[in-house]
Amino acid sequence: MTVPPIQPPAQPDAPEFPVYTARSFLPTFLLGWGLGAALTFAVRGVGGALLTNPCEGHTILALLVPLLLGPGGLAFTARHWRQPARAALGLGLVVASLMPALFVGAQDIGGLRRTGCAGGYVVISEVVNGQRGESISALALAAGTERTLTARVGGYTRQTHPGLFTVSGAASTPGVVVTTSRAQVQAGEDFTVTVRVLPTTPVNSYTAGVNAVITQGGKRIPASGTLELNVRPRQP
Repeated sequence: MTVPPIQPPAQPDAPEFPVYTARSFLPTFLLGWGLGAALTFAVRGVGGALLTNPCEGHTILALLVPLLLGPGGLAFTARHWRQPARAALGLGLVVASLMPALFVGAQDIGGLRRTGCAGGYVVISEVVNGQRGESISALALAAGTERTLTARVGGYTRQTHPGLFTVSGAASTPGVVVTTSRAQVQAGEDFTVTVRVLPTTPVNSYTAGVNAVITQGGKRIPASGTLELNVRPRQP
């Protein structure tokens, strides 16, 4: 009597990549996108009603939904990649994290900057044909020379910060003198800045800038702008 050969245990079939069809994918994808879009505007509306301060908390609110939908949707899609309907739902959430969630959040953050919630600054620019040119962050001058620039207070508007900013020049060494043509200006108003290097100033890199401050409600609100000033040898 012969013993039949022992058959090896059947191996499970190798997993096959799921088939995604438009009929099964598109409706669920649109459902995920719609849920993400609805969540975006719901959180934005509720959060805007709860936040009484016009500045505090709004940046977190603008980024909250994109940060939840994007990674959350990717994790959901990765977990259910073999189930086309659920994977499509996750991909819809991911797309919603970009549009409209991230787009709307970026618009809200831009609005915060325009209303001065992101803080103020002083923009220092070159003068080209008597007009304001491009802003600069560095300047090179020979000892004993000077340069006339233009500046303005940015980050604030005359509606959010009415009144006058007190402006003054500053430098990191007594050998550099920074003066302003006006002592007080409004937000966004151009004024002239003169940077002068004394003849005895050693060749080196220094910092020159303009400071501005306004007082509202007993609180000092500052703004500043700086230049990296490279002093070169004096020309004979």
